[in-house]
Amino acid sequence: MERTTKQPFRRTLALTTTAIAALIASPALARNTAPTNPAPPSEPAPATTGARVFEPSYFDQFAPRNALDMVSRIPGFTISGGNDNGQRGLGQANQNVLVNGQRFSSKSDSLRDQLARISADDVVRIELVDGNMLEIPGLTGLVANVIYENTGASGQFRWNTGFRAHNTEAQLYGGEISLSGTSGKLDFTVALSNDNNRFGADGPTWIYGPDGALLEEQSTKFSGGFDNPKLATNFTYRFSEHTIANLNLSYGEDFFFRDEPEIGTPVSGPMRFRDVVVRENGPEYEIGGDIEFPLGPGKLKLIGLERYERDNFSSEVVDSFDDGSLPTGSRYEQTNGIGERIGRFEYGWSMLDADWQLSGEAAFNRLDRAASLFTLAPDGRFEPVPFPFGNGEVSEDRYEGALSFSKAITPKLSVQAIASGEFSTIEQTGVAANSRSFRRPKGSLAFTWKPEGDFDVSLTAARRVSQLSFGDFLASVSLNEDNENGGNNELVPYQSWDLELEVNKGLGAWGSLKFQARQAWFEDFIDWFPLPDGREARGNIGDADRLHLALSGTIKFDPMGLEGARFDFEAVKRWMSVTDPFTGEDRPFSYDLIDSFSGDFRHDIPDTDFAYGAGVFTNNQAPYSRRYEIGRNWEGPTFANVFIEHKDVMGLTVRALVGNVLGARNYFERTVFDGSRPDGDVLFREVTDRRIGPIFRFTVSGDF
Repeated sequence: MERTTKQPFRRTLALTTTAIAALIASPALARNTAPTNPAPPSEPAPATTGARVFEPSYFDQFAPRNALDMVSRIPGFTISGGNDNGQRGLGQANQNVLVNGQRFSSKSDSLRDQLARISADDVVRIELVDGNMLEIPGLTGLVANVIYENTGASGQFRWNTGFRAHNTEAQLYGGEISLSGTSGKLDFTVALSNDNNRFGADGPTWIYGPDGALLEEQSTKFSGGFDNPKLATNFTYRFSEHTIANLNLSYGEDFFFRDEPEIGTPVSGPMRFRDVVVRENGPEYEIGGDIEFPLGPGKLKLIGLERYERDNFSSEVVDSFDDGSLPTGSRYEQTNGIGERIGRFEYGWSMLDADWQLSGEAAFNRLDRAASLFTLAPDGRFEPVPFPFGNGEVSEDRYEGALSFSKAITPKLSVQAIASGEFSTIEQTGVAANSRSFRRPKGSLAFTWKPEGDFDVSLTAARRVSQLSFGDFLASVSLNEDNENGGNNELVPYQSWDLELEVNKGLGAWGSLKFQARQAWFEDFIDWFPLPDGREARGNIGDADRLHLALSGTIKFDPMGLEGARFDFEAVKRWMSVTDPFTGEDRPFSYDLIDSFSGDFRHDIPDTDFAYGAGVFTNNQAPYSRRYEIGRNWEGPTFANVFIEHKDVMGLTVRALVGNVLGARNYFERTVFDGSRPDGDVLFREVTDRRIGPIFRFTVSGDF
């Protein structure tokens, strides 16, 4: 999703608002965004055939406030997917949570945000169903379908606060307040939120020479944080029982800061004092709407969305010295305008005892970047340095069409097939102007076998096409690491053949287990790539493959006599293979996950309002590989937390948590070479070991 300056902002907003108003006023002219808050049914729908049904009473022990609290407590189920994952366009459904049989489609609100705005009192039931049988192409495996009925005005609020023992200011203003209600044929939700955090670490960094001798010891420290205040509104209007329109509006601001003072004490030479200041801010908005109505033998849904974001980024590094030497430094400024427009239709009908859908989508994405580089002059002013490759515009016009087919072959076996293709044109302006077009076939074939109510197996084979990061087309710099990322106007989207297996098995009173295996074979894989002029950029480096295995589940302790206790876990292991374009060696993907484990124990004490628990998390990331350096940045080895919760403090749920009780730390290592690898000799090696310290969190939530 990225931006252009071809139209004035005011004209764009006016045209979009007019189109959305016309959508709501006239179904015949409608364009829309699949509902952010799908409309509640006029009366609860019957349970889906073959579904595992969780009634509201199942969740009573957790005293849930909203639908998110309930879905999060389904044994063995983890919320995943949604349009908040960075993809451009809407495409086929990829999330595993629906509301009243419809998918979420807002780009600015996450699945969790939207579920948290549905009152638990309005939830009729939650169904775990076979994704192949939901008449929504793209869904496979187990999907949670939240059936709810709006019973009148209700509100939710959550206040998140906390602090860290070292380096950071307090986190005071996080949380959300939302109000939902009904007025005649209109349902509405209004939410005001602030996603925020504060972070930091301190500790030593050592610089070693080629022979391993210490060159400099640095006292390093960083602190930072972000705030993302946002107002979001969702409106649903029922023209009739089968004609429903939705309008989604949101506006927010992003604020990010990071300060990193450093004192360098070399073995010989003057002491150095470094100040690193990073700032980023900017507004964003989204306007979307959808309408669904009967047409011929089926239903037609029309979708429209306009989204825009501006990021104003600056980074400044200044070194001063205790011997009176003149300070040195650099400054980098970058403004990104990122925009996206989407028009989509979906027409579904039943024929030959199967569900069919024909869909088409047009997505127009753009990035407009203005970047400037400066160096500190002797008089203390920052003087500009030519940086032409950092400026320009990248735009993509992408068109996609798909025909899907879903059918129950037998009561225990279902199939879903999707034949799809896309055509896109990518244009770049600036000193590296270029224009290219792509035609890509894609699609999937999925089978689900459900021999028992608590046992199902899904197998999916798919051909997928990735989406490029427009920022990779243009150059940028990282001042503190002294790295320049060159632009690459020859990038092409990588493609993959994917084979995916998912097995879900209920364990009765003991809980539930899920096993996942995903094998992907990539073509034109993207990683760091050498440019002919001696620089480096993100580029296509050839074939690659990755095997992903995951085991997750919920183990209940009730059969062992510890009523109300459960343990949720997920273990992941990946094997990757790609040829390093610099050395020719086989290695994992830069920055990718190698393995991880998370586990959470929770005990809701029977006949009380108290709960307590503990959690652990650890992960192992692959190192990165660049032309002149290799390195790795990670935290660990293990994060752990403990918490206590009271579910009725004057009608509120109060939770206190202490995180990082095992003392996980922040680490960074890199080896820098004086020439291109593998021929360059080691120039220096950098090792950082920083303290994070304990983290304290306090949450109050309630409804009204």
